Amino acid sequence: MIHTDEIRVWGIHSLDDHLLLKESIIAIGWKEFGDCEKVEASREAYKSHFAKSFPGTKKGAIPTSAGMLYRFCCEMRIGDYIVFPSKADRKINIGEVTGDYTYEPGADEYVHIRKVKWLRHLPRTAFSQGALYEVGSAMTLFQIKNYAEEYLSALDKTFKAAVDNTETDITVATTAEGIIESTKDFVLKSLSTKLKGYDLEAFVADLLNAMGYRTKLSPRGGDSGIDITAYKDELPPRIVVQVKSQDSDIKETTLQSLRGAMSEGDYGVFVALTNYTKNAQRFLDKTPIIRGIDGSELVDLILKYYDKLSEKYRKMIPLKMVYIPVTDDQGE
Repeated sequence: MIHTDEIRVWGIHSLDDHLLLKESIIAIGWKEFGDCEKVEASREAYKSHFAKSFPGTKKGAIPTSAGMLYRFCCEMRIGDYIVFPSKADRKINIGEVTGDYTYEPGADEYVHIRKVKWLRHLPRTAFSQGALYEVGSAMTLFQIKNYAEEYLSALDKTFKAAVDNTETDITVATTAEGIIESTKDFVLKSLSTKLKGYDLEAFVADLLNAMGYRTKLSPRGGDSGIDITAYKDELPPRIVVQVKSQDSDIKETTLQSLRGAMSEGDYGVFVALTNYTKNAQRFLDKTPIIRGIDGSELVDLILKYYDKLSEKYRKMIPLKMVYIPVTDDQGE
Protein backbone atom coordinates (compact mmCIF):
# COMPACT_ATOMS: atom_id res chain seq x y z
CA MET A 1 0.00 0.00 0.00
CA ILE A 2 1.24 3.48 -0.90
CA HIS A 3 0.59 6.03 1.84
CA THR A 4 -0.40 9.61 1.10
CA ASP A 5 2.07 11.03 3.62
CA GLU A 6 4.83 9.75 1.33
CA ILE A 7 3.56 11.04 -1.99
CA ARG A 8 1.11 13.55 -3.41
CA VAL A 9 -1.90 12.75 -5.55
CA TRP A 10 -3.09 15.33 -8.06
CA GLY A 11 -6.25 15.65 -10.09
CA ILE A 12 -6.35 17.19 -13.55
CA HIS A 13 -9.05 18.03 -16.11
CA SER A 14 -8.64 18.48 -19.84
CA LEU A 15 -10.80 19.11 -22.88
CA ASP A 16 -8.51 16.84 -24.92
CA ASP A 17 -8.75 13.29 -23.57
CA HIS A 18 -7.00 11.87 -26.62
CA LEU A 19 -3.92 14.07 -26.23
CA LEU A 20 -3.27 13.13 -22.62
CA LEU A 21 -3.89 9.41 -22.99
CA LYS A 22 -2.24 8.84 -26.39
CA GLU A 23 0.84 10.96 -25.73
CA SER A 24 1.18 9.80 -22.09
CA ILE A 25 1.33 13.33 -20.77
CA ILE A 26 -0.50 15.73 -18.53
CA ALA A 27 -0.81 19.27 -19.83
CA ILE A 28 -2.44 22.62 -19.08
CA GLY A 29 -3.02 25.74 -21.14
CA TRP A 30 -2.55 29.48 -20.47
CA LYS A 31 -0.27 29.70 -23.52
CA GLU A 32 0.28 33.47 -23.18
CA PHE A 33 1.95 32.91 -19.82
CA GLY A 34 5.03 31.59 -21.62
CA ASP A 35 7.79 29.38 -20.24
CA CYS A 36 7.33 28.86 -16.49
CA GLU A 37 11.06 28.30 -16.02
CA LYS A 38 11.67 31.94 -16.95
CA VAL A 39 9.52 33.12 -14.04
CA GLU A 40 10.82 33.23 -10.46
CA ALA A 41 9.58 30.16 -8.60
CA SER A 42 7.32 31.95 -6.14
CA ARG A 43 3.58 32.40 -5.96
CA GLU A 44 3.86 36.20 -5.93
CA ALA A 45 6.03 36.20 -9.04
CA TYR A 46 3.56 33.90 -10.81
CA LYS A 47 0.61 36.15 -9.88
CA SER A 48 2.43 39.23 -11.11
CA HIS A 49 3.45 37.58 -14.39
CA PHE A 50 -0.06 36.18 -14.91
CA ALA A 51 -1.60 39.63 -14.48
CA LYS A 52 0.75 41.02 -17.13
CA SER A 53 0.16 38.09 -19.49
CA PHE A 54 -3.64 38.21 -19.16
CA PRO A 55 -4.49 41.90 -18.56
CA GLY A 56 -8.24 41.35 -18.91
CA THR A 57 -8.45 38.85 -16.05
CA LYS A 58 -10.51 39.85 -13.02
CA LYS A 59 -8.31 40.56 -10.03
CA GLY A 60 -9.96 37.90 -7.88
CA ALA A 61 -9.32 35.15 -10.45
CA ILE A 62 -5.58 35.76 -10.79
CA PRO A 63 -4.44 33.92 -7.61
CA THR A 64 -6.39 30.78 -8.56
CA SER A 65 -5.15 30.55 -12.15
CA ALA A 66 -1.58 31.56 -11.33
CA GLY A 67 -1.63 29.11 -8.41
CA MET A 68 -2.48 26.18 -10.70
CA LEU A 69 0.43 27.06 -12.98
CA TYR A 70 2.73 27.34 -9.99
CA ARG A 71 1.70 23.96 -8.64
CA PHE A 72 2.06 22.27 -12.03
CA CYS A 73 5.49 23.76 -12.72
CA CYS A 74 7.04 24.08 -9.26
CA GLU A 75 5.30 21.84 -6.71
CA MET A 76 4.57 18.71 -8.70
CA ARG A 77 7.40 16.19 -8.60
CA ILE A 78 8.48 13.04 -10.45
CA GLY A 79 6.94 10.15 -8.54
CA ASP A 80 3.72 11.99 -7.70
CA TYR A 81 0.49 10.39 -8.86
CA ILE A 82 -2.15 11.88 -11.15
CA VAL A 83 -5.87 11.13 -11.45
CA PHE A 84 -7.48 12.12 -14.74
CA PRO A 85 -11.24 11.60 -15.33
CA SER A 86 -11.70 11.30 -19.10
CA LYS A 87 -15.07 12.41 -20.44
CA ALA A 88 -15.29 10.41 -23.68
CA ASP A 89 -15.18 6.97 -22.06
CA ARG A 90 -16.06 8.05 -18.47
CA LYS A 91 -12.96 6.37 -17.09
CA ILE A 92 -10.75 7.25 -14.14
CA ASN A 93 -7.16 7.16 -15.38
CA ILE A 94 -4.43 6.91 -12.76
CA GLY A 95 -0.78 7.48 -13.60
CA GLU A 96 2.62 8.36 -12.20
CA VAL A 97 4.43 11.58 -13.07
CA THR A 98 7.67 10.54 -14.82
CA GLY A 99 8.98 13.81 -16.25
CA ASP A 100 9.96 17.30 -15.19
CA TYR A 101 8.12 20.36 -16.46
CA THR A 102 8.65 21.18 -20.13
CA TYR A 103 7.40 24.05 -22.28
CA GLU A 104 6.17 23.34 -25.81
CA PRO A 105 5.63 26.75 -27.50
CA GLY A 106 4.57 25.11 -30.77
CA ALA A 107 1.57 23.38 -29.21
CA ASP A 108 -1.86 24.68 -30.15
CA GLU A 109 -3.05 25.20 -26.59
CA TYR A 110 -1.54 22.86 -24.01
CA VAL A 111 2.01 24.22 -23.83
CA HIS A 112 2.83 23.29 -20.22
CA ILE A 113 3.58 19.58 -20.18
CA ARG A 114 4.83 16.72 -18.00
CA LYS A 115 5.38 13.12 -19.03
CA VAL A 116 3.29 10.53 -17.25
CA LYS A 117 3.01 6.74 -17.20
CA TRP A 118 -0.61 5.67 -17.15
CA LEU A 119 -0.99 2.72 -14.79
CA ARG A 120 -4.71 1.95 -14.64
CA HIS A 121 -7.90 2.88 -16.48
CA LEU A 122 -10.93 2.05 -14.39
CA PRO A 123 -14.67 2.72 -14.73
CA ARG A 124 -16.03 5.51 -12.56
CA THR A 125 -18.30 2.99 -10.86
CA ALA A 126 -15.24 1.47 -9.20
CA PHE A 127 -14.95 4.45 -6.87
CA SER A 128 -17.02 5.81 -4.03
CA GLN A 129 -19.27 8.79 -4.60
CA GLY A 130 -17.07 10.90 -2.35
CA ALA A 131 -13.97 10.10 -4.39
CA LEU A 132 -15.80 11.02 -7.59
CA TYR A 133 -16.91 14.31 -6.07
CA GLU A 134 -13.37 15.23 -5.12
CA VAL A 135 -11.96 14.50 -8.57
CA GLY A 136 -14.86 16.47 -10.04
CA SER A 137 -13.35 19.74 -8.84
CA ALA A 138 -14.07 22.80 -10.99
CA MET A 139 -10.35 23.57 -11.14
CA THR A 140 -8.04 22.40 -13.93
CA LEU A 141 -5.35 21.19 -11.51
CA PHE A 142 -5.82 20.42 -7.83
CA GLN A 143 -4.44 18.22 -5.07
CA ILE A 144 -6.53 15.23 -3.98
CA LYS A 145 -6.46 14.88 -0.21
CA ASN A 146 -9.63 13.37 1.23
CA TYR A 147 -9.75 10.34 -1.07
CA ALA A 148 -6.07 10.00 -2.04
CA GLU A 149 -5.81 6.62 -0.31
CA GLU A 150 -8.73 5.24 -2.32
CA TYR A 151 -7.17 6.26 -5.63
CA LEU A 152 -3.78 4.88 -4.65
CA SER A 153 -5.33 1.60 -3.51
CA ALA A 154 -6.77 1.27 -7.04
CA LEU A 155 -3.21 0.66 -8.27
CA ASP A 156 -3.17 -2.66 -6.40
CA LYS A 157 -4.16 -5.62 -8.57
CA THR A 158 -6.38 -6.87 -5.75
CA PHE A 159 -8.37 -3.62 -5.77
CA LYS A 160 -12.12 -4.13 -5.63
CA ALA A 161 -14.77 -1.63 -6.58
CA ALA A 162 -15.93 0.49 -3.67
CA VAL A 163 -19.10 -0.63 -1.96
CA ASP A 164 -20.68 2.79 -1.89
CA ASN A 165 -23.32 3.71 0.65
CA THR A 166 -24.50 7.16 -0.33
CA GLU A 167 -26.58 7.43 2.83
CA THR A 168 -23.51 7.25 5.09
CA ASP A 169 -21.06 9.20 2.93
CA ILE A 170 -20.88 12.65 4.51
CA THR A 171 -19.21 13.98 1.35
CA VAL A 172 -22.47 13.53 -0.56
CA ALA A 173 -24.38 15.72 1.89
CA THR A 174 -21.59 18.26 2.10
CA THR A 175 -21.18 18.55 -1.66
CA ALA A 176 -24.91 18.78 -2.33
CA GLU A 177 -25.26 21.48 0.30
CA GLY A 178 -22.27 23.31 -1.15
CA ILE A 179 -23.81 23.33 -4.63
CA ILE A 180 -27.08 24.68 -3.25
CA GLU A 181 -25.38 27.42 -1.23
CA SER A 182 -23.16 28.43 -4.15
CA THR A 183 -26.24 28.73 -6.37
CA LYS A 184 -27.99 30.90 -3.81
CA ASP A 185 -24.91 33.11 -3.50
CA PHE A 186 -24.79 33.49 -7.29
CA VAL A 187 -28.46 34.49 -7.53
CA LEU A 188 -28.24 37.01 -4.70
CA LYS A 189 -25.02 38.48 -6.11
CA SER A 190 -26.63 38.82 -9.53
CA LEU A 191 -29.60 40.66 -8.04
CA SER A 192 -27.47 43.03 -5.98
CA THR A 193 -25.15 43.95 -8.88
CA LYS A 194 -27.54 43.97 -11.84
CA LEU A 195 -30.81 45.19 -10.35
CA LYS A 196 -31.05 48.37 -8.32
CA GLY A 197 -33.98 50.62 -7.44
CA TYR A 198 -36.77 50.51 -10.02
CA ASP A 199 -35.11 47.63 -11.89
CA LEU A 200 -35.42 45.40 -8.82
CA GLU A 201 -39.05 46.47 -8.42
CA ALA A 202 -39.76 45.35 -12.00
CA PHE A 203 -38.05 42.03 -11.30
CA VAL A 204 -40.11 41.41 -8.14
CA ALA A 205 -43.27 42.20 -10.11
CA ASP A 206 -42.24 39.59 -12.68
CA LEU A 207 -41.59 37.07 -9.90
CA LEU A 208 -45.04 37.73 -8.44
CA ASN A 209 -46.53 37.19 -11.91
CA ALA A 210 -44.70 33.86 -12.05
CA MET A 211 -46.27 33.00 -8.69
CA GLY A 212 -49.76 33.61 -10.08
CA TYR A 213 -50.42 37.22 -9.05
CA ARG A 214 -51.58 40.11 -11.22
CA THR A 215 -49.30 43.06 -10.65
CA LYS A 216 -49.05 46.75 -11.40
CA LEU A 217 -45.86 48.76 -10.96
CA SER A 218 -46.11 52.22 -9.44
CA PRO A 219 -44.77 55.05 -11.62
CA ARG A 220 -41.00 55.42 -11.57
CA GLY A 221 -39.88 57.98 -9.00
CA GLY A 222 -43.10 57.81 -7.02
CA ASP A 223 -42.87 58.30 -3.25
CA SER A 224 -46.09 56.72 -2.08
CA GLY A 225 -44.35 53.91 -0.18
CA ILE A 226 -45.93 51.38 -2.54
CA ASP A 227 -43.83 50.01 -5.40
CA ILE A 228 -46.11 47.22 -6.62
CA THR A 229 -49.80 46.49 -6.28
CA ALA A 230 -50.79 42.83 -6.59
CA TYR A 231 -54.01 40.81 -6.63
CA LYS A 232 -54.44 37.06 -6.52
CA ASP A 233 -57.71 37.26 -8.45
CA GLU A 234 -60.37 39.82 -9.39
CA LEU A 235 -61.45 40.37 -5.79
CA PRO A 236 -59.77 41.93 -2.74
CA PRO A 237 -57.64 41.86 -0.72
CA ARG A 238 -55.14 44.17 -2.33
CA ILE A 239 -51.48 43.35 -1.67
CA VAL A 240 -49.12 46.31 -1.58
CA VAL A 241 -45.41 45.66 -2.00
CA GLN A 242 -42.38 47.74 -1.14
CA VAL A 243 -38.96 46.73 -2.53
CA LYS A 244 -35.57 47.85 -1.24
CA SER A 245 -32.24 47.13 -2.94
CA GLN A 246 -30.07 48.75 -0.25
CA ASP A 247 -27.01 46.94 1.10
CA SER A 248 -27.74 47.62 4.78
CA ASP A 249 -30.31 45.79 6.93
CA ILE A 250 -33.88 47.07 6.93
CA LYS A 251 -34.88 49.22 9.93
CA GLU A 252 -38.24 49.42 11.70
CA THR A 253 -38.87 52.97 10.45
CA THR A 254 -38.70 51.72 6.84
CA LEU A 255 -41.35 49.10 7.55
CA GLN A 256 -43.51 51.71 9.24
CA SER A 257 -43.53 53.72 6.00
CA LEU A 258 -45.14 50.76 4.25
CA ARG A 259 -47.65 50.36 7.07
CA GLY A 260 -48.57 54.04 6.74
CA ALA A 261 -49.22 53.65 3.00
CA MET A 262 -51.61 50.73 3.46
CA SER A 263 -55.37 51.19 3.38
CA GLU A 264 -57.86 49.27 5.49
CA GLY A 265 -58.11 45.69 4.25
CA ASP A 266 -54.70 45.74 2.55
CA TYR A 267 -51.97 43.21 3.11
CA GLY A 268 -48.35 44.26 2.81
CA VAL A 269 -45.19 42.57 1.55
CA PHE A 270 -41.74 44.04 2.10
CA VAL A 271 -38.96 42.61 -0.11
CA ALA A 272 -35.29 43.19 0.68
CA LEU A 273 -31.97 41.80 -0.53
CA THR A 274 -30.59 41.96 3.02
CA ASN A 275 -31.92 41.06 6.47
CA TYR A 276 -34.03 42.92 9.03
CA THR A 277 -32.71 44.53 12.22
CA LYS A 278 -33.95 43.09 15.52
CA ASN A 279 -36.40 45.96 15.99
CA ALA A 280 -37.67 45.53 12.44
CA GLN A 281 -38.17 41.81 12.98
CA ARG A 282 -40.10 42.52 16.19
CA PHE A 283 -42.28 44.95 14.25
CA LEU A 284 -43.03 42.26 11.66
CA ASP A 285 -43.85 39.75 14.41
CA LYS A 286 -46.37 42.19 15.89
CA THR A 287 -47.82 43.16 12.47
CA PRO A 288 -49.09 39.96 10.85
CA ILE A 289 -50.66 41.82 7.92
CA ILE A 290 -47.13 42.62 6.66
CA ARG A 291 -44.91 39.81 5.41
CA GLY A 292 -41.18 40.48 5.35
CA ILE A 293 -39.09 38.66 2.74
CA ASP A 294 -35.31 38.85 3.17
CA GLY A 295 -32.59 38.07 0.63
CA SER A 296 -32.44 34.37 1.45
CA GLU A 297 -36.21 33.88 1.19
CA LEU A 298 -36.29 35.87 -2.04
CA VAL A 299 -33.70 33.53 -3.58
CA ASP A 300 -35.73 30.49 -2.48
CA LEU A 301 -38.77 31.89 -4.31
CA ILE A 302 -36.69 32.64 -7.40
CA LEU A 303 -35.41 29.06 -7.53
CA LYS A 304 -38.91 27.66 -6.99
CA TYR A 305 -40.50 29.71 -9.79
CA TYR A 306 -37.43 30.15 -12.00
CA ASP A 307 -38.87 28.40 -15.04
CA LYS A 308 -41.86 30.79 -15.06
CA LEU A 309 -39.80 34.00 -14.97
CA SER A 310 -39.58 36.15 -18.09
CA GLU A 311 -36.82 35.17 -20.51
CA LYS A 312 -35.16 38.55 -19.84
CA TYR A 313 -34.52 37.64 -16.21
CA ARG A 314 -33.60 34.02 -16.90
CA LYS A 315 -30.85 35.33 -19.19
CA MET A 316 -29.77 37.78 -16.50
CA ILE A 317 -29.58 34.97 -13.91
CA PRO A 318 -28.62 31.93 -16.03
CA LEU A 319 -29.25 28.65 -14.23
CA LYS A 320 -29.44 25.05 -15.39
CA MET A 321 -31.59 22.37 -13.80
CA VAL A 322 -29.46 19.49 -12.52
CA TYR A 323 -30.04 16.52 -10.27
CA ILE A 324 -27.66 15.74 -7.43
CA PRO A 325 -27.68 12.78 -5.05
CA VAL A 326 -28.84 13.51 -1.52
CA THR A 327 -29.06 11.58 1.72
CA ASP A 328 -32.45 10.52 3.10
CA ASP A 329 -32.40 13.46 5.53
CA GLN A 330 -31.87 15.92 2.70
CA GLY A 331 -34.56 14.39 0.53
CA GLU A 332 -37.32 14.71 3.10
